[in-house]
Amino acid sequence: MPDAGLPDIDDLEALSFRERVLLVVRSIPRGKVASYGDVAAWCGAPRAARGVGAVLNSTLEGEEVPWWRVVNRQGRLSIPSVLGLRTLQHTLLEQEKVGFDGEHIRMDDHRWTPVPPEVW
Repeated sequence: MPDAGLPDIDDLEALSFRERVLLVVRSIPRGKVASYGDVAAWCGAPRAARGVGAVLNSTLEGEEVPWWRVVNRQGRLSIPSVLGLRTLQHTLLEQEKVGFDGEHIRMDDHRWTPVPPEVW
């Protein structure tokens, strides 16, 4: 069963790619994950998965963006292990009851599949 949909936006074209990425990532519910490619597609730029990563990498402290809910398409954490961010991401996902099989997230159980509004 699909999860809640993406936010209804009257004029997506008025938003920058960065704004769309942040809007979509903020919409991912607790206990769910999305791939970089999923987020890119929901932003109207299906080939911009790396751009999603760049946006998340550039978020400022205090922006309240649940970056840890975005993983690679295989359900792996792809954040470099420097500074302990991969460990932090794993811990935050476990706190949200996201299940892992070894180093892979059980995507069948935890992938967010929103019902996008007509404008998406």
